[in-house]
Amino acid sequence: MTERNSSTEDNGAQWHDEPTDYGQIGKLPRFEAASANDSKGSVASSSLSITAAATEPELLDLPWHIALEDWPAEYLAALPRGISRHIVRFAHLGGSVIAIKETSEHVARHEYHMLRKLARLDVPCVEPVAVITGRTTPEGRPLNPVLVTRHLKFSMPYRALFSQMLRKDTLTRLIDAQALLLVRLHLIGFYWGDVSLSNTLFRRDAGAFAAYLVDAETGELYPDLSTGQREYDLEIARVNIAGELMDLLDGGLIEEKVDPVATSELIMDSYRRLWTELTEKESFEIGERWRVAARIRKLNELGFDVEEYAIKTTQNGSTIQLQPKVVDAGHHQRRLLRLTGLDAQENQARRLLNDMDSFRADNNPGMDEEYSAHLWVSQIFEPIVRSIPRDLSGKLEPAEAVHEILEHRWYMSEKENRHIPLAEAVQSYIDSELRHRRDEAAIMLNPDTGLLKILEVETEESRYGADESIDEYPDSDD
Repeated sequence: MTERNSSTEDNGAQWHDEPTDYGQIGKLPRFEAASANDSKGSVASSSLSITAAATEPELLDLPWHIALEDWPAEYLAALPRGISRHIVRFAHLGGSVIAIKETSEHVARHEYHMLRKLARLDVPCVEPVAVITGRTTPEGRPLNPVLVTRHLKFSMPYRALFSQMLRKDTLTRLIDAQALLLVRLHLIGFYWGDVSLSNTLFRRDAGAFAAYLVDAETGELYPDLSTGQREYDLEIARVNIAGELMDLLDGGLIEEKVDPVATSELIMDSYRRLWTELTEKESFEIGERWRVAARIRKLNELGFDVEEYAIKTTQNGSTIQLQPKVVDAGHHQRRLLRLTGLDAQENQARRLLNDMDSFRADNNPGMDEEYSAHLWVSQIFEPIVRSIPRDLSGKLEPAEAVHEILEHRWYMSEKENRHIPLAEAVQSYIDSELRHRRDEAAIMLNPDTGLLKILEVETEESRYGADESIDEYPDSDD
């Protein structure tokens, strides 16, 4: 299938739509194209070719005729670069920040389409913006194609989560978030092939973390994954995380008591425990049919919806077997969005819904749920957000700030053994906590010297000396 040319700009840039065969599994067919580093060379293109989900005119203002590693500082956002086999830069695009990665056309197009498919399947991942090919210098020398993705606001790489030292319990929460992401990917049939903390971004989520896939370069989408494919991905995760933790330990960035190998193996336990909970077949006596609702409720508490399940009885009719058929993540997110229009992380949504339910029980127990939710937003959520001074509004995203204030209020009430008015709790939190927090909306855009030192890596060594990721695909018959 070839891409359809939707329009041609006056300056020669060509915009293309992505292929519309959305039902196709795995790699989309594409033409192979030699990169600028190919020893055989390539013919210089006469125009810039842009494949994008939507036309973004600001893309044309960026210096695509300059090699990415030589881009002038005026175009760049000051985000430190992590370990990568490719040249990566961050740049301003309109009111957002984009990540630009130089690679081959084949890899760029594959990753672009994989991210588009994952987004349509509602998997947490970065947003693909465009693939740009046909880049040449003013002298006609070909330049590598690039993949453009949008930087995820309020997200940080694992190295940036603590500017001093990464504690063991924080590492455990990061690995749990990574395991949950991997389970979600495997449930939809996505084989990652390069699972690591470095290929993931993290956002705070009501005391935990939410993980987002960043790099889909080695990924493939299948109707289903075999046990061998899942276990191979899990082994890649274990090995990569162990190596990353050894690097942090060597740099003095995690506690000395942390065992990198033992800690990396936590993802195996976390993943398998969650996978079993979501997919295992459960048997019980026919008189215990209430366990069907209990199983579904337990999955809801984990943040998953059961859209379909299968119930079978044994031949003698005395036992029931229950197995979830389709399990979808984001249960609390969807309920919060339906009731209030608020878009939050799963744990944030769970915490806000709990407060919303308590608000209804205390004030209007017989009131319609949706109307009570509207009152909660107008009387609790919005007043808290408005109370945060403008100069502190970038410290945390609104849902996380509201969660922390509600938690702060609860601890104040416990400590002082009295009901704490909301306004008092908000002011106390602002003065004692929020003013001393790092600005997570801007930390990656304006990192201080300490953070830069932590995140800085030997770029040339990682680009040319790092081990290539495992790109063989396991035997699907395992």
